[in-house]
Amino acid sequence: MTIILIFFIAHWYLSLFSQSFLTHRYASHGAFTMNKFWEKIFYIFAYITMGSTYMSPRTYAIMHRMHHAYTDTPLDPHSPNDSSNPFSMIWKTNKVYMSIFRNKMQVEERFTKNLPDWHWLDKLGHSRISRILWSFLYIAFYIIFSPSPWFYFLIPIHILMGPIHGVIINWFAHKHFYVNFKLNNKSMNLFPIDLIMLGEAYHNNHHKFASSSNFGVRWYEVDPVYLIIVFFNWLGIVRINKMALNTSHSL
Repeated sequence: MTIILIFFIAHWYLSLFSQSFLTHRYASHGAFTMNKFWEKIFYIFAYITMGSTYMSPRTYAIMHRMHHAYTDTPLDPHSPNDSSNPFSMIWKTNKVYMSIFRNKMQVEERFTKNLPDWHWLDKLGHSRISRILWSFLYIAFYIIFSPSPWFYFLIPIHILMGPIHGVIINWFAHKHFYVNFKLNNKSMNLFPIDLIMLGEAYHNNHHKFASSSNFGVRWYEVDPVYLIIVFFNWLGIVRINKMALNTSHSL
């Protein structure tokens, strides 16, 4: 049981870290910079940790920039306002994402500037064989180590990890809990202390300060990924952009 729980928790947080650190804060918003060597390292890390739900940082960034430009309008690629339930929102998001990835959607030039791109790895990560192999690896791990078949119910979460993270933020963080800033959209903060989503649940704060490397605003809004970014900055792995160096905001 212990090894299954460790595996589940590790996959949850490592996959989420890759999405938050590489695809969101780095690719989408340029909250920090890094050289090509470290960019490739984090690409590989993202492919391993995201596994069956690997997302292209370039494609994600384009779609996410569209989300910020058109938040909660009909042009938003993943607003709950235009979906009757989380599943229909996921379906719409995937259609937009794959259209961008396959170059079947005309994208405004402003959304395509300063994007990372490793076409070979993105192609590998999106291949059917890659997604199937990762899914089989998760299943095999549970067959070998699970003390009870009841734990098999966790396998779909592993296989659909990325979309599950996306639903938590893109659906619930536009519907529930509290705001620090009144904006022209419905973005909200899900938790006063966000440990389960590594700072991503401070969604209202993020829409107010989109390029900030720190999603927390109030003293108790701890952003774990930001703390890691600060550590990486100290090591020289990344360089936090001065305009994104918001360690705190006064309210």
